[in-house]
Amino acid sequence: MDVELQINNSIAPEARFVTWSPSPCRIRVTNPIGTNAPTVSVRIAGVSAANGGAVRFRSGTTGAFASTLTLTVPTSGATVSFFTAGKFGRPSIHNGDVKIEARVGNTLVGTVALMVRIRKNANNLTNGERDRFIAAFAKLNNQGLGRFADFNNMHKEPGYFQAHAAPGFLPWHRAYLLDLERELQAIDPSVPLPYWRFDQPAPNIFTRDFLGESDANGTVKFRNGNPLEFWQTDNTPGVKRRPDFPTSQAPPNLMNEAQTLALGNQFRVFRSMEGDPHGLAHISFGGSIHDPPTAAKDPLFFLLHCNVDRLWAKWQRQNGRFDPGVASSFDDRPTSRPGHRLNDTMWPWNGITNATDPTRPSTAPGGPLATSPYIAAPGLQPRVRDCIDYHGVVNAASNMGFNYDDVQV
Repeated sequence: MDVELQINNSIAPEARFVTWSPSPCRIRVTNPIGTNAPTVSVRIAGVSAANGGAVRFRSGTTGAFASTLTLTVPTSGATVSFFTAGKFGRPSIHNGDVKIEARVGNTLVGTVALMVRIRKNANNLTNGERDRFIAAFAKLNNQGLGRFADFNNMHKEPGYFQAHAAPGFLPWHRAYLLDLERELQAIDPSVPLPYWRFDQPAPNIFTRDFLGESDANGTVKFRNGNPLEFWQTDNTPGVKRRPDFPTSQAPPNLMNEAQTLALGNQFRVFRSMEGDPHGLAHISFGGSIHDPPTAAKDPLFFLLHCNVDRLWAKWQRQNGRFDPGVASSFDDRPTSRPGHRLNDTMWPWNGITNATDPTRPSTAPGGPLATSPYIAAPGLQPRVRDCIDYHGVVNAASNMGFNYDDVQV
C-alpha cells in the first residue's frame, strides 16, 4: 500500500515549506494493494535530520499540536485533511532536512521531505544559509541588470511619502520585504530574509564573507568569490557604507528591543519607532543606507527593515494586535495620505500613478506583488489592512507565509 502526502494541499515540490503557522495538508491512499478494508489507520510523524527542522501535527483547525497523528484514511483514494507546522525553536537549516513519514503498523507507506523556512537572525546563520542568501540576492541584482532594480526604484525619492512618515510605514515595508523575499525564493526556495538585530552586536554580518567590510573611505570590500562583489545599482558598481560605530558592537544611542516593545499597546504610539530605533539605525552609517532615497542600494537595508518588521511582529504578539478591525491594531485616520488608510491599496503594487491620482508618483515600478506557489495573501495589490494579520491569527486566509525565529505563533 502507498499513500501520498500533500503539503499546503499540493504535491508540488515548491509547496513543501512550512512556518510556525499551521499549513493545510492532505493524505490519500494511492495504491490500496495489501488491504481490503474500506479504511486504514495511518500514523504520521516527523523525522528530523541532525540539527534540522521539526514539525508537529493536528487533525483540525484548532487544538494542540502533537509530534504524531493517527488518521483514518479511506482506501478509495479520497483525501483526509490535517495540519502541520514547524515546532517553535526548531527551524530548518536547509531544504528537506525534515521528513513526514506515514506508517501502517510498522510499514512505511509514504514520505515527503520539507523545510521549516523561518526568518532568522543574520548574525547566527550557518555558512550554508548565509551563502545561499547572498547568492540569490546577487542573482536578483545580476550586476545591476536584474529584477532588483525595481526594488531600488520603489524606495527612491518619488515614492517616499507612499511608505514613510505616516501610519502605513510598517504595513508598506512588510509588503515590500515579502515581495523581495518571494523573488529570492523564486531563485532559491530555501532562502528566507534574515534580519539584522541592530540592538545587539552582529560582527558576523560585517565581514567580507557576508555583507562586506568597509574601508576608511566607506567602500565595502568582499572576499573574492562572494557573489556580492559584483553588486551594482544605478549603473554604479559596489556598495558605499561607512559605519559610525565599531561593527563588533551595536550602534549606540538607539532604543533596544525591550524599550521598543514598551512604547505602548496602541499602534498609534508604537509606530513612533519609525524614528527610533529605525531611523537611528539608518543614520548610524554614512553612505547610501543613511538616506531613504538611496538606502535600498545597500543589501544591508533589507536586513535592517526585516528587524523593524520583526519588532512589529513581536509587538503584535505581545499585545494581541492582529485584527485590522480593532483601532489599537492600526492608526487609521481619514486625513492620512492615500496609501496610509486601512482600506487603501498600496503603491507601487496597485499600479496607480499621477496620471490618474496626483498624490502618486509618476511611475509604479515592479508591477503587482510577487505571488507564492501556495499562499494567496496579501494579494497582488495589497491593502494596508492585508498586512496586519500576517500569520493568520484572526483569519487563516490572511497568513502571509513567513515567521521569525523568536516570535512564537
